[in-house]
Amino acid sequence: MPEPLRRSVAIRDVRCGEGVVIVEPANVYGCTLGDGVFVGPFVEIQKDVSIGPRTRIQSHTFVCELVTIGADCMIAHGVMFINDLFERGGPARGDKSLWRTTRLGDRVSVGSNATILPVSICDGAVIGAGAVVTKDITEPGVYAGNPARKLRPLP
Repeated sequence: MPEPLRRSVAIRDVRCGEGVVIVEPANVYGCTLGDGVFVGPFVEIQKDVSIGPRTRIQSHTFVCELVTIGADCMIAHGVMFINDLFERGGPARGDKSLWRTTRLGDRVSVGSNATILPVSICDGAVIGAGAVVTKDITEPGVYAGNPARKLRPLP
């Protein structure tokens, strides 16, 4: 029986600010992490991602290419960021022209197991656990559900 091709998780080609903590195992490569960023175990952060200062990325989260996360954000456990909307009926299969960007402003909190499609989320928004964000969020508030909708403004 043939042996599988083995590829190891790695932390490589990461541009880090002061005081960055990455808990292994983690697969973090080709990205930029601002001062004081925390990355929990079992996280993947792909190339061309930028994460702002003092942001926390908790365990089991996947941050794909083309995602920008602002400063002082909290990304809870198991959050999934998506850059491929299967616009042609299936995966882009590496055709990056079909991928889309995601941008989170500053002080955004995202609850466990939320899914963030290619959108823009304004400063100060709160995304509830399990939410599926399919459209831009342009005003601060608490958002939850599938698709995510505004439940209430923030005080």
